[in-house]
Amino acid sequence: MKKIANYFIQGLLYIAPLGITAYIIFLIFNFIDTILDDYLEKILGIYIPGLGFVVIVFLIVLVGVVGQSLIARPFKNLFKRFLEKAPLLKLIYSALNDLFSAFVGKEKKFNKPVIVLVNPISNLEKMGFLTEEDLSKLGEEDKVAVYFPHSYNFSGEMFLVPKENVRPIDINPAVAMKFIVSGGVSDIYEEQT
Repeated sequence: MKKIANYFIQGLLYIAPLGITAYIIFLIFNFIDTILDDYLEKILGIYIPGLGFVVIVFLIVLVGVVGQSLIARPFKNLFKRFLEKAPLLKLIYSALNDLFSAFVGKEKKFNKPVIVLVNPISNLEKMGFLTEEDLSKLGEEDKVAVYFPHSYNFSGEMFLVPKENVRPIDINPAVAMKFIVSGGVSDIYEEQT
């Protein structure tokens, strides 16, 4: 009976992440698909599963194309003028904008994984991402900025550390982030794409 219980738990460990991921994808797809169900059914007179999802994806892509070509510049200029008059909003917006562009923008910042010697006495090291190498404007020519994501969380801390305590590692940044956020549980040797 104990062996069966162990096999059951092992089976759960294999199936649970896959099942939860599939369920979340299903919920998102179902939510997006049902947004336009009533309207599309009235227009077409028939219910077609997945049509709402396709229409919404198409509309988002269309807004992206139109926004990029016609609306982006004037809107950005208007938004910048508005932010100049609201310093608190400007501070919040610029911090969030920098954070998101660090992950997915053209100027990705979390692309240099490093290991930092945190405590030389116990040889304690911490994995993070080198985000800024030139801190001369802060008067810290001998230091660099390293971001340390927290495990099992969407937060982290940024430290200014001596350059000699930082060493780059040759690993895909996405794999490094996954390894750190998972608390070191994810496979660091997985195929790097």
